[in-house]
Amino acid sequence: MSDSAHPGILAHFVHEQFATERQQRETRTFGMWIFLITEVMFFGALFTTFTVYRMYYHVAFAAGSADMEIVLGSINTAVLITSSMTMAMAVYSAEIGKERLISLFLILTIILGCVFLGIKFTEYYRHYLDHEMPGAWWNYAGPNGPKVEMFFVFYFFMTGLHAIHMIIGVVLLLFILGRALAGSFRGGYYTPVAIAGLYWSFVDIIWVFLFAIFYLQGLHK
Repeated sequence: MSDSAHPGILAHFVHEQFATERQQRETRTFGMWIFLITEVMFFGALFTTFTVYRMYYHVAFAAGSADMEIVLGSINTAVLITSSMTMAMAVYSAEIGKERLISLFLILTIILGCVFLGIKFTEYYRHYLDHEMPGAWWNYAGPNGPKVEMFFVFYFFMTGLHAIHMIIGVVLLLFILGRALAGSFRGGYYTPVAIAGLYWSFVDIIWVFLFAIFYLQGLHK
């Protein structure tokens, strides 16, 4: 939708340093991409470090992967893929000016995000009960205990960081939902929804890689 479609409405959302709402949206989107690039570099360093350790301790890492909750991990993967679809529909609804659909798809995305977090923390609790949390609580009866513990150090640290990003995403979407219910996204203005959609997609993609390296045992052979 062009900036000229609803000039009076769009002008209300354009800050003085921008000439048009489109310029404002593109600038903010570029800023989000810069932020996501730094996040990719951060997670990329973690994935690289994990890969190096896996090369040296592939037997122990395979044993740690065998203790993952593959069913819960698979369900969570499906949940996040579905949430990507609902988030994309929220952005599309904002682009075409369907205010009610924006709120509906945002609510669905938030619910799916909370479901993911609930399942993730259920996994953490099961690992806790099985004494698979690194540190003083760690108790592993099999061989290569310290090396298997290192696998779980990576697991809790990397999936924990991802969970923090998910919580931030849910809070962000709650804020966007509040604005949507207040009627902020109309007349072609949808910049916050689009930026939130980029962030949510990034978090979903990171999980796909986390699922692959921690849950799929074949990668550790």
